[in-house]
Amino acid sequence: MPSDPLAPLLDLADVAPALDRARAAVDAAMRHRALRRSGGPVAAEVALRTSVASAALDTHGFDLEGVRAGVVTDPVVHGALRATAALDGLTGTWPKAPRQVLAKLHTLVARDVVAPAELGRPLDPGTAPRLDALAALVSGATSAPVLLQAAVVHGELLALKAFAGPNGVVARAAARLTLVAGGLDPRGLLAMDVGHRSREPEYVGAANAFATGTPDGLRSWLRHYAAAAERAAEELGEICEQVTA
Repeated sequence: MPSDPLAPLLDLADVAPALDRARAAVDAAMRHRALRRSGGPVAAEVALRTSVASAALDTHGFDLEGVRAGVVTDPVVHGALRATAALDGLTGTWPKAPRQVLAKLHTLVARDVVAPAELGRPLDPGTAPRLDALAALVSGATSAPVLLQAAVVHGELLALKAFAGPNGVVARAAARLTLVAGGLDPRGLLAMDVGHRSREPEYVGAANAFATGTPDGLRSWLRHYAAAAERAAEELGEICEQVTA
């Protein structure tokens, strides 16, 4: 049997313990009492916050309350909101046809930003082999922890700069979809992009480090990802408390 391509990442210093801590924090947040009776409002608030944070990470930062009130017309913000709203419906397709889903996400995110001919199409045909390898991972070529899989999906799409316009919003949506489809966050309650936004300098630096492909670069990104997941778990707890206050 071929070896798991992501297994060596768990041997990098401090990565496995960091992922374990993040998983424990997420699992604890998912047990909050508010989710038994107020899961819908919590999910809606998470979707809003993580979409606004994702757009901000692509330099389209707007006030959360302005977006909530509907007075923000920025196309990247609205694209991020559309992508987040579509994730539940794409969950079943993601492991079966990830390239198709990536095209759909890009179309949702960038339809008012880039030319119609660019929607859903990788910018550079030369990225196809790496996109195919990434699709194979999503389709079951690894049994690594779901959080590690999401980190690799996210980091690889950022590194490839595969899509025109707000490629980062596509990468973050695909990573969140990996968490949903993989069962770590089946209800879409983890505001991962709030976690990334709260550590933005680290996020940018670690993403650039991941793109180098070096062990230290990969380790930096994976440790950041675990820290962002812990912050996202805290955010979920805070939202739950606000909804039940």
